[in-house]
Amino acid sequence: MKVVGVVGAGAWGTALAEVCVRAGLEVVLWAHEPEVARTLAETRENPAYLPGVRLSDAVRPTADLAHLAAADLILAVCPAQHMRATLAALGQHIGPGVPVMLCAKGVEQGTLKLMTEVLAEILPDAPAAVLSGPSFAGEVARGLPCAVTLACADPVLGEELAHALATPTFRPYLSDDLIGAEAGGAVKNVLALACGVVEGRGLGRSAHAGLITRGFAEMTRLGVALGGRAETLAGLCGLGDLVLTCSSPQSRNMSLGVALGRGETLAQALAGKRSVAEGLTSAPAVRALAARLGVETPVCEAVAAVVAGEIDVDAAIENLLSRPLRHET
Repeated sequence: MKVVGVVGAGAWGTALAEVCVRAGLEVVLWAHEPEVARTLAETRENPAYLPGVRLSDAVRPTADLAHLAAADLILAVCPAQHMRATLAALGQHIGPGVPVMLCAKGVEQGTLKLMTEVLAEILPDAPAAVLSGPSFAGEVARGLPCAVTLACADPVLGEELAHALATPTFRPYLSDDLIGAEAGGAVKNVLALACGVVEGRGLGRSAHAGLITRGFAEMTRLGVALGGRAETLAGLCGLGDLVLTCSSPQSRNMSLGVALGRGETLAQALAGKRSVAEGLTSAPAVRALAARLGVETPVCEAVAAVVAGEIDVDAAIENLLSRPLRHET
């Protein structure tokens, strides 16, 4: 693999473009917004989504998907709710058999499908992989150490992808459990909103730790019900990502939860923000998916109810704390 097309020039897409350059790959970085591509090309910075990080000269920004036609690998980093439309547009320009590594975390609203299911519908000939794990874009872009899960059903392709992306500070760990990797990434963003509320309300570190642990139980139940493996969820793409996202205001999802916990309305909390907090759009889909599968996810259900305006934060907290006592497992 020599040429990588990175689809999506948000914070994570920009960071992954830098990873690819360090790995010795040629990179074409596609931005949905022409002005973002123009700014990247002219200033070598992405002030809208990843300020303070200089883009390598080897990255070629573009707003034209046709420029990705020569790519040997596609990293799909657009938001989950835009993945279907973006892949459909991309399919007009790439050849059959080009692997697509899904780097967005979420469940599609309406269809309740994971991103691998969306890819299979839109580009059925594209081999799929999933990249997920504890990774803040700014840290990865600056070359700080990071370990992630790279899930691929084809072990030969998985090894090739891992070696193509690996650098001394970016370590992919292989798995063949795509569903587990996706489930962890989708659910952790919803749980991060809840942990942010705990932080914003000043409920203490004990409550925070308890919420992460019970949230992890929900993530595991849902992932297994979808067909994933519990041990996958106990790895980087599940527990690892959950701990990171729920423990730092750098997380867009947690910071949004903090604002809600401090009493801001959803509109106030979102004002002026361009980056997507995937937990906000995934929460209703995760709640609906859990209901379809008969999986109990009280924390995710509470988050979905709050962002939908069905209950307020105080009622959500009271409902969770007044649930009947039960065995831990």
